[in-house]
Amino acid sequence: MSENISYREIKKLIGTIVEVTMDRPLGSKHPKCGFIYPVNYGFIEGITAPDGDDLDAYVLGIFEPVEKFTGKCIAIIFRDDDDDAKLIVVPKDKDYSDEQILALTEFQEQWFKPKVVRK
Repeated sequence: MSENISYREIKKLIGTIVEVTMDRPLGSKHPKCGFIYPVNYGFIEGITAPDGDDLDAYVLGIFEPVEKFTGKCIAIIFRDDDDDAKLIVVPKDKDYSDEQILALTEFQEQWFKPKVVRK
């Protein structure tokens, strides 16, 4: 079992290449809340987030369901009102503004106070 990673360590992932394993691919339904995922959503194996679960990641710029995706972490969503962090992972040649990231993740982040953090 790995130790929980600190927010400072999570920020070091910005700009790096990571592999995301999808547990909620695009088009899947959230098991408790019932909403449909409009993006691929998964986790980074072997890294435990501050909330004690695997470190989560939104995969943007891939428009079909995938099981795994290797891409560049361009930002992180931290929540002011929740002990959680979400990586923003995209294809190496893509980028999104903070506003675009918040719009694309609003389906889940609307219930929190998210902020996009870049280096």
